[in-house]
Amino acid sequence: MKKRIFNIFMIAAISAGSVACKNDKQNQVQPGEAQEAAAASDQARQYEIDTTESTIEWRGTKPTGEHIGTIDIQSGSFTATEEQIESGNVTIDMNSIAVTDEGMDDDDRKSLENHLKGTVEGKETDFFNVNEYPTATFEITGVTEKDGQKMLQGNLTIKDETKNIEFPVSTSIDENVLTVESETFVIDRTDWKVNYGSKSVFDNLGDNFISDEMELTINVRATAQQ
Repeated sequence: MKKRIFNIFMIAAISAGSVACKNDKQNQVQPGEAQEAAAASDQARQYEIDTTESTIEWRGTKPTGEHIGTIDIQSGSFTATEEQIESGNVTIDMNSIAVTDEGMDDDDRKSLENHLKGTVEGKETDFFNVNEYPTATFEITGVTEKDGQKMLQGNLTIKDETKNIEFPVSTSIDENVLTVESETFVIDRTDWKVNYGSKSVFDNLGDNFISDEMELTINVRATAQQ
């Protein structure tokens, strides 16, 4: 009897631990309704994003592995005082989606990139459909602090779907250079109607699914305008 109770207890503990691990998604974004864009004060200075020195890195997973890559920033600017960013907007070039998996065959790489972009005939709407939606945008709505961590808030628009998100960042302003570095954060792609291969949208996928969660890491460098 004692052994049976012990076994039941262990099964319950393992199950609880599994659930906890699944729900413990670090920096998981909880999107909300679009908010009004932040306005700059008279004391703020404008910084133009250096697109050659700025990157967006992404990571997607599935049962059989993962893919990583980059997306280019097309243009953008921030306004900031000596202490803090006040406003800003970023335009993201969705045609620049690249896959950077090590050891991947060039033909497979190009095939995956074209599928993600939606430039494959008959598969235009699977992911980002760049012919119809060539850019995505991020517009700052605020900067706050939570548990000692700076949080950047803004409206993220992908495929004409706009959600307000927040994620942790570190910023520095050194005379004429402004840098913004995010921690890796996680969005649910289906919140922006990117539904291909999602178990939460389609039934009977078995193990042939792609995780809804997509990791993003942002590093931006901007220079002050005279």
